Amino acid sequence: MTETHATISAGAPVFPAGRYGRRRASGGKRRRTLLAALVLVALVSTLTVISFRLYRQYGDPVYDAQVITYTDITDSQVVVDFRVTVPAGGSAVCVLRARTHAGAEVARDQITVTAEPGNRHITARHRLATTERPFIGEVLRCQPPS
Repeated sequence: MTETHATISAGAPVFPAGRYGRRRASGGKRRRTLLAALVLVALVSTLTVISFRLYRQYGDPVYDAQVITYTDITDSQVVVDFRVTVPAGGSAVCVLRARTHAGAEVARDQITVTAEPGNRHITARHRLATTERPFIGEVLRCQPPS
């Protein structure tokens, strides 16, 4: 079998004009890649700024609270023993609450605890007066005093 020059062309193929639309310029792919990279950098920087602001607002690890026990549960009270970590000699405002077995909140109180000079840990006890029999006593959060 032999081939003629009519079936094989040397170089790039030649398409009939207007049949396949107009050909794209060769620089378009680079512009799209550059634009995608710029959008990605802007997105990452925006998310970084948002995460730092939220961390400063809600995630201060200096003020940390842990419930040690909750005892003396009656129909009208629960006693919560808890430990708070604060800056040395500092104080914290803590929000405590009591909930029923069903999860309903039956007491909430806000107290201020202060560490002795040079101490970072505070062990405190607080009695929450409840409207029903509680199931659990909790420390929701501790934060610096206003």
